Amino acid sequence: MVDKSKGDSVATLDAAAAHTPVLLERCLELLAPVAQNDGSVIIDATLGMGGHTEGILERFPKVTVLGIDRDPQAIEMASRRLMRFGDRFQPYHTTYDQIPAVAATHGTAIHGILLDAGVSSLQLDEVERGFSYARDAHLDMRMNPTEGISAAELIAEATPAELTRILRTYGEEPNAGRIVKAILNSREHTPIESTQQLVDLIREALPAAAMRTGGNPAKRTFQALRIAVNSELDILASTVPAALETLSLGGRMVVESYHSLEDRIVKRAFSAGLNNSAPPDLPIIPEEYQPYLKALTKGAEKADQQEREHNPRSASVRLRAVEKIRNHNPISQVSRSNK
Repeated sequence: MVDKSKGDSVATLDAAAAHTPVLLERCLELLAPVAQNDGSVIIDATLGMGGHTEGILERFPKVTVLGIDRDPQAIEMASRRLMRFGDRFQPYHTTYDQIPAVAATHGTAIHGILLDAGVSSLQLDEVERGFSYARDAHLDMRMNPTEGISAAELIAEATPAELTRILRTYGEEPNAGRIVKAILNSREHTPIESTQQLVDLIREALPAAAMRTGGNPAKRTFQALRIAVNSELDILASTVPAALETLSLGGRMVVESYHSLEDRIVKRAFSAGLNNSAPPDLPIIPEEYQPYLKALTKGAEKADQQEREHNPRSASVRLRAVEKIRNHNPISQVSRSNK
């Protein structure tokens, strides 16, 4: 009798090993000053299949990595892949806005944080997860399939106004009205439960001109639904400031974003620490108003041609990194900004 579960485990590990992390060498370069010291601790806030963490653990033999992921399958896969590193790798099944809680549980200073935002290769490649518009599956899209409502349930239950807001805000879809009208007409008599159903509906709803440019016409709608189902932008917006507070003095944070909505959140959070917060009429800037972050990248870095050819999923990446150069009081900073 064949042990199918064992075969599936091997196949899963093979798939993980074959996965190429986006901008791995650049991330390692940026984290090197804090990762190579005795007792250094790095948080990989988006563990996924463990590619970035594996690179960190291999390159820096003195580092411990705390890996966070909301996807139980990712935690299981990465834990098997990284078993050879022993207690230098410790997994945490939670969302990355829980970075402060993870750091507190571990009980030591955090010297570096890596956050590779967006949907993971694992979720895209697992057809049955329903993230991809290229292959038919149940319309799920939950990063943690044990919590929350699926994309199919969202489509079935959301009001027309809410659906329109989701597509316009999270997908920047110019034809949101047409697509929502088609969804409403369809769901009155047939539940929209598969990715192919939704793709076909979108194709029928869009004008011919929209079909000729911008890649797959369903791309924006699928992105919007995925973001809404997983509360991605809300979680990211609360994560970055909290993560920066968690860093020890001299610590570094590296963030990879994959669309303008994510990058805008990261840029705004970093900018708050990269610029002084003093009132404009002060002749001398007191220490408490001085920037507490130093930029390690010039704006948002993109993958070069070689990286894009080697790893097509790096085509849309935007990488930003900062170093924490002094401690500050975010409460007083907020109170000043509200005056």
